[in-house]
Amino acid sequence: MRTTGTALRSRRTVLAVVAAGSLVLAAGCGSDSDGKKDSGGGKPAGSGASASGVVLPKLSGTKLEVAAVWTGPEQANFIKVLKEFEKRTGASVTFVPAQDPIVNFLGTKIAGGAPPDVAMMPQVGAITQAVAKKWAKPAGPGAQAQLDKNYSQVWKDLGAVGGKQYGVYFKAANKSLVWYNTKVLQNAGASEPKTWPDFLKTAETVSASGVTPVSVGGADGWTLTDWFENVYLSQAGPDKYDQLAQHKIKWTDPSVKAALTTLAQLFGKPSLISGGADGALQTEFPASVTQTFTGGDQPKGAMVFEGDFAQTNIAQTKAKVGTDAKVFPFPAVGAKAPVVTGGDAAVILKDSKGAQALLTWLASTDAAKIAAGSGGFVSPNKGLDLSAYPNDVQRTIAKALVAAGDDIRFDMSDQAPQSFGGTPGKGEWKDLQDFLKNPKDIAGTQQKLESDAAKAYKN
Repeated sequence: MRTTGTALRSRRTVLAVVAAGSLVLAAGCGSDSDGKKDSGGGKPAGSGASASGVVLPKLSGTKLEVAAVWTGPEQANFIKVLKEFEKRTGASVTFVPAQDPIVNFLGTKIAGGAPPDVAMMPQVGAITQAVAKKWAKPAGPGAQAQLDKNYSQVWKDLGAVGGKQYGVYFKAANKSLVWYNTKVLQNAGASEPKTWPDFLKTAETVSASGVTPVSVGGADGWTLTDWFENVYLSQAGPDKYDQLAQHKIKWTDPSVKAALTTLAQLFGKPSLISGGADGALQTEFPASVTQTFTGGDQPKGAMVFEGDFAQTNIAQTKAKVGTDAKVFPFPAVGAKAPVVTGGDAAVILKDSKGAQALLTWLASTDAAKIAAGSGGFVSPNKGLDLSAYPNDVQRTIAKALVAAGDDIRFDMSDQAPQSFGGTPGKGEWKDLQDFLKNPKDIAGTQQKLESDAAKAYKN
């Protein structure tokens, strides 16, 4: 998941979970590390098998390329996982930086006769497209065995097309979190809100204390779709959510109007957003996080909405998660608070013994343990012991994700054709950026969203 200045998209493969009490995050949440004994330990590197049961072949002389949209610390953390694979197999793996939309990037590589061996797909739609274009190769029995052992059925289904397994979801994220600067809220006398009206009250309280309450990374349109999805899911409910995701109801539906009206309660008050709408539209996601935790007790923003992966950006400041930087669940707009998660799936583009081994490795508990220890990462791998995570906040987030099991829904923008739900400067991303600029134009925003959706869905 990218955490630098480019448009963050890997956490856009979003799943929505609606379950009462499925996520409980408190400022001082207790440790959840008292579960089963860690299954992620292993024998010395190069032994081929570990305590988790993953068996990898000897691949001396094999060269592989893995493409992903990750940059910065996120890329560095993933490379640690690849390095361990190299130690265990003798293969040489090169990380290839990709750009959004990844399907376009891969298309260029394939047209040039140089596709990477494996690509990390940040959207379920990208997997479907790769299969339709006959780029993707099915996962072999090794990866399937690890999936059957370590993953809930829903995660396997998300990586399957036409009943055949292609993708291995290596990374997930809980995207229904609001991170806040502890000192600022304490100075303002504000508490963690549980409902949307409480959230707005907290924002006003912080504003009255002299600090702008909310930091929004509006330069990256995906952040705005996440705002909408959390509000819509909580307010309209899962059935409507499913219908809109499949374009079985139009974006001109009253439920969309209600969600946009709710968002306008925040977006329509420039004093509540760092830099106002213009400032937000010039702020990329990483900066929206770091500016919340720099500047002492006078940061540019007191709170920032996004997933657990924000910890990677917080780590670039002096703030410590759990003390200086705390988190609360996205406030309930309707009867239940939303829980939204995201993920990236590994897909083979050049079938080989090495590529299949890498897919098997990424589905293993051993690989997940390495990534979890680096922070800013959540695994859908249910075999991973919670003690692998670096702090109690991360453990609680991971526990909620795994506990959700099969009760999930996929992000509507990532179910949509990429031209509508996954392209910078177009479709839903652009329409919601325009809405942030002019939140009074709810009807106009609905019309633009519906027009773009109809073209993309071709219905």
